[in-house]
Amino acid sequence: MDDHGVADPDRVPSLTPEDWLRIYRGMVLIRVMDERLMALQRQGRIGFYGEARGQEAAVVGSAAALAPQDWIVPALREAGAGLYRGLPLRTYIAQIFGNANDPASGRQLPCHPGTRASHYVTMSSCIASQLPHAVGMAWAAKIKKDNSVVLGYLGDGATSEEDFHVALNFAGVFRPPVVFVCQNNQWAISVPVAHQTASPTVAIKALAYGFPGIRVDGNDALAVYGAVKEAVDRARSGGGPTLIEALTYRVSAHSSSDDPSRYRDERITETWRARDPIVRMRAWLAFQGFLDAAGDERLRADLDAEVRDAVAAEESVPAPPLRTLVEDVFAEVPQFLADQLAEIATLPRQKLGGAHQ
Repeated sequence: MDDHGVADPDRVPSLTPEDWLRIYRGMVLIRVMDERLMALQRQGRIGFYGEARGQEAAVVGSAAALAPQDWIVPALREAGAGLYRGLPLRTYIAQIFGNANDPASGRQLPCHPGTRASHYVTMSSCIASQLPHAVGMAWAAKIKKDNSVVLGYLGDGATSEEDFHVALNFAGVFRPPVVFVCQNNQWAISVPVAHQTASPTVAIKALAYGFPGIRVDGNDALAVYGAVKEAVDRARSGGGPTLIEALTYRVSAHSSSDDPSRYRDERITETWRARDPIVRMRAWLAFQGFLDAAGDERLRADLDAEVRDAVAAEESVPAPPLRTLVEDVFAEVPQFLADQLAEIATLPRQKLGGAHQ
């Protein structure tokens, strides 16, 4: 579609109106959630947050192309894909608070959810380290003949890491059912993509590894879905991997710890804000008669209430029990860890930061 939401009907993927509205809902949920949780971080109620503002089409459009048995191995800004795939919103909020409802018991940095039930692997903050994992999972699927595809996300900065080469080289040689989706938002924290590579695109890098590379408008949910669906279908049928470059822009900061105005021209940022993927998708849905202004307003109000209710519920949950410090590694807690836990339990509560039950 163009910047005004007008699309060539002959090129629009074949989905039902309900499917397109579900994709749009997933995109709006990310935006509403980001706005609320970033505000909480600024208020000191959570410790860290990273937005996906402006990248919602790339996140949800790609996840929508998967089958239930497929797996997602995320990078940084794909939590919305996990939510789209069934990660409960309260579970995600609990992970951000690191409270007793957090499946990881507060061990992970915020924005690092994971759910086996929805086939969404917990991300790693180590850049590109998830890519060999994605290829390994796909290689296992090929050996087991279980008909699943693995979607491995990365950012443009990950293309400068050794793991990027390792993963794509192995994928090209052994052709497991893996699809790489690079959200090229043009900034790896403060390093622009022009300082990451001299290649004219990220997609062209796939040619050196012996498989297709495709560049797509990352702010167009229709285009992202179509490209990823084609790649997933090819991978599932034995056609091997694909590298998809979703060209977008990080219109917000890298994270709540970043100030992009110190290193980039924000006038360029404003031109990308005008290409808002949610605005474009809403316009297309309106042109098709799938969504009117009243329906959009109700959707946003419902999602805002859903996010606020989840925050209110999880913010009141206490910290994980102290015993979780020594659990989840050994089937039986070794005596030396049990002794250390007993010693820590004698310390005053204030020295434990309140995480003492």
